[in-house]
Amino acid sequence: MTKPGKDYEDFVAKLQIAILNSEEYGNQQNIVIERNKIIKDNGGIDREFDLYWEYELGGFTYKTVIECKDYRSPISVDKIDSLVGKIMDIPGLKAIFATNSKYQSGAKKKAKQHGIELIIVRKQKLSDWSDEFGNPIIKSVIIEGQFILPARIINFLPTFDGKWIKTNRPDIDITQPLELHGINNEIFIDEVYNNNKYSLHELAANLTKLEENKPGTYEREKHLIDAYILYKDEKYKLLSYKVMYYIPEPIESNISVDITQVLRGVVEYINKDIMLKIFKGDIIEQKKTSSK
Repeated sequence: MTKPGKDYEDFVAKLQIAILNSEEYGNQQNIVIERNKIIKDNGGIDREFDLYWEYELGGFTYKTVIECKDYRSPISVDKIDSLVGKIMDIPGLKAIFATNSKYQSGAKKKAKQHGIELIIVRKQKLSDWSDEFGNPIIKSVIIEGQFILPARIINFLPTFDGKWIKTNRPDIDITQPLELHGINNEIFIDEVYNNNKYSLHELAANLTKLEENKPGTYEREKHLIDAYILYKDEKYKLLSYKVMYYIPEPIESNISVDITQVLRGVVEYINKDIMLKIFKGDIIEQKKTSSK
């Protein structure tokens, strides 16, 4: 049977992990949040807490618990009293109370007396997308883009040095065309004289720049001094090469980003008057709030 409030506990835990990971020491400690943690108090009584984590810093161990209450009505003082009773005989424990509602004034006073942090952990609402003066905050962005595609080589015609092949590769019949079959990132040209080595894939990218990204079909010829074509374990001396290629038309595209879809949740710290927005990718935005 699913424990009542488990979904809310999971929600609080995920946002808390994001907050811990964003902090300098939390990310280094690789903190793990435990669920339904049982801690034995000084009287030998087992006390259960919804969420628990600990870490060491400077030779000391810091322990934190969160009690999660998925309530619609404001949290009353008796709920804080209950948490005070659970932590009273467990020294060195930092307690946090989390709800998606609000807190009554008596609950705030009691929590402050006993050093309990009060937070509101909730889904986003309309008011999260306006500033302190009520002005709307941008919620979506449309990016107009033009994507330039690299040149595509249609034909590559190398001219080999017949004398070199006859001397170094007598097994090859130079009266017959020499063919190489491979993909663009497997065939390389090594211009030894200027220490420039590049694949046919890289050649295509450079050709795009030479034509200033202008669409169309082109042909270029390059004469070489001391250069070789390399393919796997094969090596052949080149005199020149001709390359025919075309540059496709650019692709026009508009990308719409709805920022509300990447906001995972909001955490309000009652005693500190600050609010954190936690986005996907553990991106966190902090802003000042008014007292609750």
